Amino acid sequence: MTAASDDLDAILLQAREGFAKVSSRAEWEVFKATVMGPKGSLTAATKGLAEVPKADKPAFGKKLNEIKKAVEAACDEALKRVEAMAALKTLGNPIDPTLPVVEPLLGSRHPISQLTDRVVDIFQRVGFVVRQPLELETEWFCFDALNSPADHPSRDMQDTYFLSAKTEVATTSRRGALPQERLLLGTQTSTAQIRTMLREKPPLRIIAPGRCFRRDNADATHSANFHQIEGLMVAEKVSLKDFKACLDYFIRSLFGPDAQTRLRPSYFPFTEPSFELDFRTPDLGKLSNKWIELMGCGMVHPKVFENVGYNPEFVSGYAFGMGVERLAMIYYGLDDIRDCYQNDLRLLKQLS
Repeated sequence: MTAASDDLDAILLQAREGFAKVSSRAEWEVFKATVMGPKGSLTAATKGLAEVPKADKPAFGKKLNEIKKAVEAACDEALKRVEAMAALKTLGNPIDPTLPVVEPLLGSRHPISQLTDRVVDIFQRVGFVVRQPLELETEWFCFDALNSPADHPSRDMQDTYFLSAKTEVATTSRRGALPQERLLLGTQTSTAQIRTMLREKPPLRIIAPGRCFRRDNADATHSANFHQIEGLMVAEKVSLKDFKACLDYFIRSLFGPDAQTRLRPSYFPFTEPSFELDFRTPDLGKLSNKWIELMGCGMVHPKVFENVGYNPEFVSGYAFGMGVERLAMIYYGLDDIRDCYQNDLRLLKQLS
């Protein structure tokens, strides 16, 4: 019984040492077969029970069961260990928890939004307040109230997105409801001027950033969906001198103190006199010191004041509007307006 018992102890020691050394599922399977397989050492010891003297069988059998349980425990423990090792390998290189964390890649506001915010901030410093234009408007707000003639080209189908639905124009108590009109996608942010003047009395200063829609073919300088920023000031005795001073302040705040501006006569139905504003600056790369057209502007037409219930004999004002994409092309040095919409991260990271 002593020799047989020693053999069982040797089998257990061999099993524990062998299972402790395996490092893969394949090695585990091979070693398990040498101990618990058909020709394994533990299987052979079990078969040898028949040759043990009858008097020693109870003690030997008890010992054999204890050894089996211990070997099975060592086998199961080794299997869990190699499976855990295999799972860790699928996770890649080990991580050192003591190292500093890697900062996540954070996004940012789009350059068009950033530039819009900057322009709005400049005007807010001198008392302008934000008024958001509607993207869905009627002909009266988009054309009639802004003194656009019925035969003006901007009303043609090739320029404006009209909807088939009609609605009654909602206004303040200064005007009753107008006849039903076609709805359209706003072609300009100037509609914010009309809605603001219908709701509020002068003096007022507003800046209105928003989206516009026109039936343009997309190319390097045009888009069917673009952004504008509209400005309006109305008060008593507002002069062209006040108007020029405001725009000079804006240009120099955005492009530097050495920037210069000039006004060229133009025509817009909602301003009289009307101008195109040009500017130049020595700090604009390849455009340095070149006159660049930036926006349309002028003194508010008396007819527009009459349309909203203001008396042009007592109030005057100026208005201006600029395309944000055009401003972005100048400000960021872009050659193609479509660069603003391509979502190329390489470009967006440079501009942000």
